[in-house]
Amino acid sequence: MEQDLGTLVDSFYAKVREDELIGPVFNRAIEDWPEHLVTLRAFWSSVMLTSGRYKGNPMAAHLRQAGAIEPGMFDRWLELWRETARDTLEDADAAAVIAKAERIAESLKLALYFRLDPASRRAVA
Repeated sequence: MEQDLGTLVDSFYAKVREDELIGPVFNRAIEDWPEHLVTLRAFWSSVMLTSGRYKGNPMAAHLRQAGAIEPGMFDRWLELWRETARDTLEDADAAAVIAKAERIAESLKLALYFRLDPASRRAVA
Protein backbone atom coordinates (compact mmCIF):
# COMPACT_ATOMS: atom_id res chain seq x y z
CA MET A 1 0.00 0.00 0.00
CA GLU A 2 2.93 2.38 0.63
CA GLN A 3 3.91 2.30 -3.03
CA ASP A 4 0.28 2.75 -4.09
CA LEU A 5 -0.02 5.84 -1.89
CA GLY A 6 3.14 7.23 -3.48
CA THR A 7 1.67 6.71 -6.93
CA LEU A 8 -1.56 8.39 -5.85
CA VAL A 9 0.24 11.39 -4.35
CA ASP A 10 2.52 11.86 -7.36
CA SER A 11 -0.34 11.52 -9.87
CA PHE A 12 -2.65 13.74 -7.88
CA TYR A 13 -0.19 16.59 -7.40
CA ALA A 14 0.77 16.47 -11.07
CA LYS A 15 -2.91 17.26 -11.77
CA VAL A 16 -3.01 19.90 -9.03
CA ARG A 17 -0.02 21.73 -10.47
CA GLU A 18 -1.76 21.98 -13.86
CA ASP A 19 -5.22 22.86 -12.53
CA GLU A 20 -6.46 26.34 -13.46
CA LEU A 21 -8.14 27.00 -10.10
CA ILE A 22 -5.83 25.53 -7.48
CA GLY A 23 -2.59 25.12 -9.40
CA PRO A 24 -1.51 28.76 -9.07
CA VAL A 25 -1.94 28.68 -5.27
CA PHE A 26 0.07 25.49 -4.90
CA ASN A 27 2.74 26.57 -7.34
CA ARG A 28 3.27 29.88 -5.51
CA ALA A 29 3.39 28.16 -2.11
CA ILE A 30 5.69 25.25 -2.98
CA GLU A 31 9.28 26.17 -3.76
CA ASP A 32 10.66 22.64 -4.21
CA TRP A 33 8.12 20.19 -5.60
CA PRO A 34 10.32 17.06 -5.42
CA GLU A 35 11.02 17.73 -1.73
CA HIS A 36 7.38 18.55 -1.05
CA LEU A 37 6.22 15.32 -2.70
CA VAL A 38 8.46 13.40 -0.29
CA THR A 39 6.71 15.21 2.57
CA LEU A 40 3.27 14.54 1.11
CA ARG A 41 4.03 10.83 0.66
CA ALA A 42 5.14 10.70 4.30
CA PHE A 43 1.95 12.51 5.35
CA TRP A 44 -0.36 10.07 3.58
CA SER A 45 1.68 7.12 4.81
CA SER A 46 1.26 8.37 8.36
CA VAL A 47 -2.44 9.10 7.92
CA MET A 48 -3.40 5.87 6.17
CA LEU A 49 -0.82 3.38 7.44
CA THR A 50 0.05 4.95 10.81
CA SER A 51 3.70 4.77 9.76
CA GLY A 52 4.71 7.83 11.76
CA ARG A 53 6.83 9.10 8.87
CA TYR A 54 5.29 12.59 8.78
CA LYS A 55 6.53 15.09 11.36
CA GLY A 56 5.04 18.35 10.08
CA ASN A 57 2.04 20.54 10.83
CA PRO A 58 -0.39 20.70 7.89
CA MET A 59 -2.70 23.13 9.70
CA ALA A 60 0.09 25.70 10.11
CA ALA A 61 1.13 25.27 6.48
CA HIS A 62 -2.40 25.98 5.29
CA LEU A 63 -2.89 28.90 7.68
CA ARG A 64 0.18 30.56 6.12
CA GLN A 65 -1.68 30.46 2.78
CA ALA A 66 -5.08 31.52 4.16
CA GLY A 67 -5.21 34.71 2.12
CA ALA A 68 -4.83 32.80 -1.13
CA ILE A 69 -7.18 29.89 -0.38
CA GLU A 70 -10.89 30.24 -1.08
CA PRO A 71 -13.46 27.76 0.30
CA GLY A 72 -14.40 26.49 -3.18
CA MET A 73 -10.83 25.42 -3.75
CA PHE A 74 -11.32 22.59 -1.29
CA ASP A 75 -14.11 21.24 -3.50
CA ARG A 76 -11.80 21.24 -6.51
CA TRP A 77 -9.00 19.62 -4.49
CA LEU A 78 -11.39 16.88 -3.38
CA GLU A 79 -12.74 16.40 -6.91
CA LEU A 80 -9.21 15.80 -8.22
CA TRP A 81 -8.34 13.59 -5.23
CA ARG A 82 -11.42 11.40 -5.71
CA GLU A 83 -10.75 11.04 -9.43
CA THR A 84 -7.08 10.17 -8.93
CA ALA A 85 -7.74 7.78 -6.04
CA ARG A 86 -10.30 5.88 -8.11
CA ASP A 87 -7.89 5.75 -11.05
CA THR A 88 -4.87 4.53 -9.06
CA LEU A 89 -6.18 2.39 -6.19
CA GLU A 90 -8.40 -0.62 -5.65
CA ASP A 91 -11.99 0.33 -4.78
CA ALA A 92 -11.73 -0.24 -1.02
CA ASP A 93 -8.42 1.62 -0.74
CA ALA A 94 -9.75 4.48 -2.86
CA ALA A 95 -12.83 4.76 -0.65
CA ALA A 96 -10.65 4.87 2.47
CA VAL A 97 -8.30 7.61 1.22
CA ILE A 98 -11.25 9.60 -0.13
CA ALA A 99 -13.03 9.45 3.22
CA LYS A 100 -9.87 10.51 5.03
CA ALA A 101 -9.26 13.40 2.60
CA GLU A 102 -12.84 14.61 3.07
CA ARG A 103 -12.36 14.72 6.86
CA ILE A 104 -9.02 16.51 6.51
CA ALA A 105 -10.49 19.06 4.10
CA GLU A 106 -13.36 19.73 6.50
CA SER A 107 -10.94 20.27 9.38
CA LEU A 108 -8.83 22.66 7.32
CA LYS A 109 -11.89 24.61 6.19
CA LEU A 110 -13.07 24.96 9.78
CA ALA A 111 -9.65 26.20 10.86
CA LEU A 112 -9.45 28.70 8.01
CA TYR A 113 -13.00 30.02 7.86
CA PHE A 114 -15.03 29.28 10.99
CA ARG A 115 -15.13 32.18 13.41
CA LEU A 116 -17.47 32.59 16.36
CA ASP A 117 -18.63 36.12 16.77
CA PRO A 118 -17.19 37.76 19.92
CA ALA A 119 -20.57 37.89 21.70
CA SER A 120 -21.09 34.13 21.44
CA ARG A 121 -17.52 33.46 22.64
CA ARG A 122 -18.17 35.46 25.82
CA ALA A 123 -21.40 33.56 26.40
CA VAL A 124 -19.55 30.22 26.24
CA ALA A 125 -16.72 31.30 28.55
